[in-house]
Amino acid sequence: MPHSGEPGTSVPPENQNAILSRRELRAQREPGSAQSNASALVPATAASAPGLVPDVPAIVSQSGRRSVASPAQAPRPAPRPARVSNRRSPLKIAVTLLAIPGLFLTAGLPAYAFSPGAGANQGAASTRSLAEAGAQGVTVAAGASAVTVARDGFTATSKEELAQKEADAKRALAAQKAAEAARTTAASFAVYGVRAEGDDYQWYNMPTESQGGGFSPFNYYYRECVDFVAWRLNRDAGSTSAPFKWTWSSLTPSGGNASNWANAWSSRGWATSKTPVVGAVAWFNYNHVAYVQSIGGDGSVVLEEYNWMGTHAYNKRTIKASEVPLFLYPPA
Repeated sequence: MPHSGEPGTSVPPENQNAILSRRELRAQREPGSAQSNASALVPATAASAPGLVPDVPAIVSQSGRRSVASPAQAPRPAPRPARVSNRRSPLKIAVTLLAIPGLFLTAGLPAYAFSPGAGANQGAASTRSLAEAGAQGVTVAAGASAVTVARDGFTATSKEELAQKEADAKRALAAQKAAEAARTTAASFAVYGVRAEGDDYQWYNMPTESQGGGFSPFNYYYRECVDFVAWRLNRDAGSTSAPFKWTWSSLTPSGGNASNWANAWSSRGWATSKTPVVGAVAWFNYNHVAYVQSIGGDGSVVLEEYNWMGTHAYNKRTIKASEVPLFLYPPA
């Protein structure tokens, strides 16, 4: 007879009990049915064992008839859906955040050739290949090769130089002490208010400039070196009283200081020399003049002077002629 739901289909009488009705199939699909749970699956051991026929569960219909379901018609459990986790691991997130900037930095780095142990020829070839490939390079000016590093810009004082400087300092100190001693000696032998032996200067007791004194008849300050020498030049010329032959206006009109005397002699054309003569003026470049009283056979000269070492007194000394920078011969 035809099966319900499938018109025109004939079923053999021996298989009619094996065919389930729609209601029975629906009952098997409903969850919670004890009958469907009892006949859900075929045991795995029976199904996996080779050569064995698994037990086919019997299905009981509502009419009370037992029918056997074929293995193809037995219901299978529905597979569980896979859980999809939306939570991401913090480690994966950190790795991702670090990897993305690294990709950009790697792409932005220039390409450099590296060949360990390469010689000079290989280095030159690598340089040319980089230039041809358009890699980054440095342009060196043509004049750069001429630039040299000076190593003599720094100097250090040697032990010998230090010793020489120390010796020079000691000599300078000794010369200063000797000058102070000579000044003290000259002051101790200076005669104030009383004419010294050999001193014929007429104004030996007149007050000096610092003492409020004025000018002598030669128009120089009293008891200065220039006034004493002017007196000796007038004496040698036979002029011992006013009007005197040689005064400031006729000897040194350009200035009264001793430093001006050499220029005055040169401008007037009067003779000067390195060789001393009696009656000449011994000119010193430290603003001092003296009178040459005599000349020794050993090349020394005897000088007479006033105000040597600031004493404002008569003084007599003997020195070498070479110590005098210039001798001004008596004016004509």
